[in-house]
Amino acid sequence: MATITPRYDDQNVRIGWQVRIRKKGFPAQVKTFRNKSEAQAWAKATESEMERGAWRDRSEAESTTLNEALQRYAEEVTPQKREQASELAKIRQWQARPIAKVALARIGGKDVAAVVKEMEIEGKSSNTVRLHLAILSHLYKVARTEWGMSSLANPVELVRKPRLPQGRDRRLQGDEESRLLAECAKAKNPWLLPVVRFAIETGMRAGEMLQTKGTTDQETDERPVRTAGLLWVNVDLQKRTATLPMTKNGTARVVPLSSVAVDVLRGLPRSLDGRVFGTTYEAIHLSFTRACKRAGIEELRFHDLRHEATSRLFEKGLNPMQVAAITGHKTLQTLKRYTHLRAEDLARLLG
Repeated sequence: MATITPRYDDQNVRIGWQVRIRKKGFPAQVKTFRNKSEAQAWAKATESEMERGAWRDRSEAESTTLNEALQRYAEEVTPQKREQASELAKIRQWQARPIAKVALARIGGKDVAAVVKEMEIEGKSSNTVRLHLAILSHLYKVARTEWGMSSLANPVELVRKPRLPQGRDRRLQGDEESRLLAECAKAKNPWLLPVVRFAIETGMRAGEMLQTKGTTDQETDERPVRTAGLLWVNVDLQKRTATLPMTKNGTARVVPLSSVAVDVLRGLPRSLDGRVFGTTYEAIHLSFTRACKRAGIEELRFHDLRHEATSRLFEKGLNPMQVAAITGHKTLQTLKRYTHLRAEDLARLLG
């Protein structure tokens, strides 16, 4: 049975109402409210849950702040992930917000939606906001399933997610490829031309080909994983394959190499550190941007070469499963976003 008693401060001024529920088979529940009506409503709801067998202990969820939960998440969960640095940076941003001082059980969809609006005002992209929300959502899932806070409701599920922009459909048009390659050949970075040709032939991600330092990518607003790039030890020119031991998707992949890709590799010098391309993504990104400018090519990003390569594989007649095996796309929906087929090429396939 619940008892509700007034609470007073040291000046004998009433500051709230305390609810105390004692019921056999359940731990004592004590909670204080500013208004008596709120106290009565909570007592009624709690007793009803106990009667129906639906009651869950909310004490830990109500005493653990988001900041404390995020810290535990950073120590126990984040180390198991590949992109630890990127996730930790987002966790620190969550911890710096006022919402971090609120108990997990008291955070609702409205509170999370307010933070989303703050992020949009700060200029964060839709994809970045979604990544921040994904961390918060996973934290609540872990808290419910692994930390014993089974009563928690996930507030992220109640929030409208920012819409992602339409997938880019930029491909090389007209004589852009020849103009681009010509300027790449003139670049101060001697690795630019073979890297661009290899990217168009294989559809590999930048981090799968090149060493990355983990600096923020200005095109995606994300911090890529530090990678060593493609290594000679993983290249078999006889079998015409390149093995990627660990990819962005967390799995290994063997990429078949076209005759053009093999010719590119055979023309490269061997470096002492074992890397196929003796440069970094950051250096190539800068050199590529300059080459595009000299060639008069607008709105072309290095990652668009992956779009180009993927689309060409389809235009050669490969089916979606074959293309996915080469490019490493995990779902056909994701693969579709990267694929933009030219109508004239499809027309030729129709006969």
